[in-house]
Amino acid sequence: MTQRVFVVVLVVCGFMMSGRAASAEPMFLSKGETRCTTCHYSPTGGGLLTPYGRLQSRQELSTTDGDSEQFLWGAFGDALGPVDLGIDARPTHLRVSFPGGTSSRYLLMNADVLAAVQGGGWTFYGQVGRRPEVVGGDIYSYEYWGGKQLTSEWAVRGGRFFPAYGIRFADHTSFNRVTLGFDKYDQVFGAEISHTTQNRLIQISAGPGRAESVLNEPGKNPFTTTGRVQFDLNRRNVLVGSGMFRSESAREVSNGAAGVAYGFSPASRVTVWTEVDARFRDETDGESVVFVNETSVEAIRGVWLKFSPQVRTEAGAVPGFVRYKLEANILPRTHWNVDIAYYRDQNRRNKFVTHTLMSQLHLYL
Repeated sequence: MTQRVFVVVLVVCGFMMSGRAASAEPMFLSKGETRCTTCHYSPTGGGLLTPYGRLQSRQELSTTDGDSEQFLWGAFGDALGPVDLGIDARPTHLRVSFPGGTSSRYLLMNADVLAAVQGGGWTFYGQVGRRPEVVGGDIYSYEYWGGKQLTSEWAVRGGRFFPAYGIRFADHTSFNRVTLGFDKYDQVFGAEISHTTQNRLIQISAGPGRAESVLNEPGKNPFTTTGRVQFDLNRRNVLVGSGMFRSESAREVSNGAAGVAYGFSPASRVTVWTEVDARFRDETDGESVVFVNETSVEAIRGVWLKFSPQVRTEAGAVPGFVRYKLEANILPRTHWNVDIAYYRDQNRRNKFVTHTLMSQLHLYL
């Protein structure tokens, strides 16, 4: 397999394997939302929406608000009791162009059922669904955990989850996610403690490492710990500092990362996020720097236009990988989300360029 063909296969598989998991959208900072838990059960964002999050999706985010925000439009009434359910389905079309050809495919990126139960300060959360065919196509659960609110400020949780680090953009292929080891199936087994005040959030996690390695590759899972502190300067200005360390394993040398991110909303329909991360490895040429910016503009209610330049360098050299991304994120009605995105990726070393067009219908029922 030639180097160019190999790169194209990686690009196509990367988009096929995961898609845009239901995630907190940092663009909603312009709505005055600074914390993931305002709308999501998970302290690090993504996944099942809380009843308040569903209500906001209908009243504040969608172009029209004619649909009920409840699970399956309220078909079950009160029969589910304390159980909160959600269904996440994402039929998608991908087209990747590269020198000498194109690759195109229709696929179902996500088909998941999510559930949460809360009571007595406890939260139990789980997901089950179908993995894309590229990783087996079987029934699978990649996130499940239990948490306890100890006091108004302190909380803990344990299980399988994404550790807190930086800004969790909904696009798992963003350089600040995939290149730092926060891809779709990179959840860890671990425990997390958090401390929350009105203007500050601290989250620290530790555990035996990436869940997939713990389950399927004994000895290849590095001990992993992360830390994240968020300062809400005001309702539209947020500063985030993060750190991560992974011990040496049979797979790779010990490594870590440190980053800083800043988000602000200069107007009621505009959000700008910028994150810079430095990754370090236990070897002389293992350093890399990642820069990601995402600027989002709400053209009209429920129609967001995004521009995201991204850069990754290796060993302090000139930018090795550069991405420009344009995206239209459209929320016409409650439970419906249409996403159209264009990616231009360039390897500056060999001048190899790929163009990816993704169109996706997200049904959040």
